Amino acid sequence: MSYTEFCNEGWLFAPLEGEGSNATEVSLPHSSVELPYDYFDEKSYQKAFSYRKRIDWSEAFAGKQVSLVFDGVMADARVFVNGQASVAYTDGYTPFEVDLTEALGSEGVEVEVQLSGAENPEIPPFGGQIDYLTYAGIYRDVWIKVSDPIAFGKVRVETHDVLSEQSKVRAEFEVLASVGIPEGAAVSAEVLDFEGNSVARTDLALAEGVQSVEFSGLSNISLWSPQNPSLYTLQLSFETEAGSDKRETAFGFRDAKFTPKGFFLNGERVKLIGLNRHQSFPYTGYAQGRASQERDAEILKNELGCNIVRTSHYPQSPWFLDHCDRIGLMVLEEIPGWQHIGGEEWKNRSVENVRAMIERDWNHPSIIMWGVRINESPDDSDFYQRTNALARELDPTRPTGGIRKDLESEFLEDVYTFNDFILGEFELPGANRERTSLRSQQEATGLGNDVPYLVTEYNGHMYPTKVYDQEQRQIEHVTRHLDVLDAAFADDNIAGCIGWCMFDYNTHSDFGSGDRVCHHGVMSMFREPKFAAYAYASQVSPQERVVMQPVTIWARGERNIGGVFPLMVLTNCDEVRVKFPSGIEVPMIPYRERYAHLPHPPMKLEPGDLPNPELGRWGSAWLDVEIVGHLDGKPVERKTMLAAPVATTLEVAPDQSELVASHGEVRVAIRALDQVGNLLKFISEPVTISVEGAATRVGPEVTTLRGGTSAFWVRPTGEAGEVKVTVKSPRFGTIKVALTVRD
Repeated sequence: MSYTEFCNEGWLFAPLEGEGSNATEVSLPHSSVELPYDYFDEKSYQKAFSYRKRIDWSEAFAGKQVSLVFDGVMADARVFVNGQASVAYTDGYTPFEVDLTEALGSEGVEVEVQLSGAENPEIPPFGGQIDYLTYAGIYRDVWIKVSDPIAFGKVRVETHDVLSEQSKVRAEFEVLASVGIPEGAAVSAEVLDFEGNSVARTDLALAEGVQSVEFSGLSNISLWSPQNPSLYTLQLSFETEAGSDKRETAFGFRDAKFTPKGFFLNGERVKLIGLNRHQSFPYTGYAQGRASQERDAEILKNELGCNIVRTSHYPQSPWFLDHCDRIGLMVLEEIPGWQHIGGEEWKNRSVENVRAMIERDWNHPSIIMWGVRINESPDDSDFYQRTNALARELDPTRPTGGIRKDLESEFLEDVYTFNDFILGEFELPGANRERTSLRSQQEATGLGNDVPYLVTEYNGHMYPTKVYDQEQRQIEHVTRHLDVLDAAFADDNIAGCIGWCMFDYNTHSDFGSGDRVCHHGVMSMFREPKFAAYAYASQVSPQERVVMQPVTIWARGERNIGGVFPLMVLTNCDEVRVKFPSGIEVPMIPYRERYAHLPHPPMKLEPGDLPNPELGRWGSAWLDVEIVGHLDGKPVERKTMLAAPVATTLEVAPDQSELVASHGEVRVAIRALDQVGNLLKFISEPVTISVEGAATRVGPEVTTLRGGTSAFWVRPTGEAGEVKVTVKSPRFGTIKVALTVRD
């Protein structure tokens, strides 16, 4: 019977030129260099490193096939088993396997992984400039895989006719055999629903190689969607004298179609609204475990209100994609690259990246499109005919897309996916075009007819905004995201729009604000929301959750000239009132004349709407107010804005209080708050962080608040126990938080 288990502990790590005494014991996932938040030299990790581990013999290995599976190594990995070269794998984003069976002796084996952080121009995404970092290290999990001499290999599940009364499942599965298959051996194949009930079952003869099985006439199927992410399971098993195996593969029934009239999920038009995500984190780069990956998916779906994410610009963690399946977050996944196309060998590797991505991820119902073009690269007809052809051969059930930035680019894919940065071009010197939110798709494509069309980036570098930027810039940042969202909702022929981007990220010196940070996100690098985050969150149904966020810190002298008007409130309430100390309540007006197509336009309050015009003038008394959101005439949300906020509380807030020892870390946010719990946007207090017990701190011991917030991660050491987190501040004193690590 096959099984896998973590092989993340006890690796000896060193720069490749270092010898044994320089090696340190590390746990995976691991980043070769822990970077500061900003102003570092990215070349510090662009060199060779070594990871070594001894795999001791176990009686469980007797008569079995034994291998190591690496989920992700950045990059250009060379694996040696007992000093002999075994496997070379260049791609840093997809898994590879190293067979240990022959090398295992009674004493076990020595495994060494040599990798290079150098940006080898022969390997995608390298060769040109890249607007993100590719942190060196074994940054995803490693597994020991143990199987009988006969075992299952790859499994692919397709669903068909899901909108009819009789649906169908077709699956292909691979059987690997290092011994002969006994005569009469059979495979049991069964489809189970999300509650574990049998939907269909059949038996077929067991044979080496690729086999297929089909289930038809399936009725009363629950379709996968963001509102109802129903997952089914294909269960394959066999049992023979020569070996046995059991494989469970999750999948979903759903019909996802891009048409010239928009995107349709399960026969209903859905406007795709989402954000791009890098898989990076402060300090550790790519090296965050399962809990962090799942948390990002939850933020996108549950906090930002997105229904789609683009994995820019490479395949991302299996943990992230698994969770997108579970919570109902659609995905556009793409191959590694950024603008540059290399030579023939580079292209060959890129084509193989298509294969590796699709074969790893073809069973995820959350994935609705394969990105088979290097992000923002120029046309290359022969190259992209190859990537499209391979994707269609491997998975005929999903469309291809090719993310481009140039107008009238050759359309070889099934969906024209376009990065539209027109909003902001009115600021270019000599520009004579008025402010425009989105191009028409005909302008982008150069075609005379509509085609399946999706906007895959906008804003971002056109208007970078820091968490501590002045309020008027924050308002414009919000406004630009709202403008594009409204334009997308206005055009039924656009499938949707995916903004750049979810959060700020570290980058090369060629980009960003000179601090090695691209401040392009609607959240900070610590996953703390900027005001623009609520442009997305406020579009969710109020039945799902109520959102009400004033786009102001309510300070008389923050904006040019002074005052806070016009006042914008991002909300899904149907009415918002501003209540003054005198008891007067002033209703805010939905901003429909500008945002006629948003499900929930922002509310606004102009100076002329005030009961006392002195409130908007410099020199008059500045007052507290209460902002109240209503639904169906009833107050459902209140927020007090103080005229004289005082730093009162340092909130230390873990995303969860319980951690799992084997897989992942928890983020702990630090927030400086005033008397009523509002964030103090411009405080820059230093804090000292310590973690004791069954976990360690990820990040520096001493940091400062940025935009009133900071965060760090607490990572389990591998054993169950209690964890004590202590945060000290000269102003706020000492705050302690208790966490628990369970097995």
